[in-house]
Amino acid sequence: MDNQPNNPLHGIKLADIVTKLEEKLGWDGMAAHVDVRCFQNDPSVKSSLKFLRKTPWAREKVEQLYIDIFINNNAPDDGSFQWKSIKK
Repeated sequence: MDNQPNNPLHGIKLADIVTKLEEKLGWDGMAAHVDVRCFQNDPSVKSSLKFLRKTPWAREKVEQLYIDIFINNNAPDDGSFQWKSIKK
């Protein structure tokens, strides 16, 4: 098996990423940062995972949000978190 020492997401499941972001930001907060319907209309972990696995640009945004908040510890307490734009 390949060892990926430079990959901060190595060993972290997408389901865990979505769950932790939902706990921290809530669905509304996630929708504010990643503008996709699976976070806006009747959101659930299951529907989000299905969409993110099929949509690479959205998955990349969610993964980057996770890295910025939990790995780089760039999450402000006032909810005004901003991060670099990832193109569709």
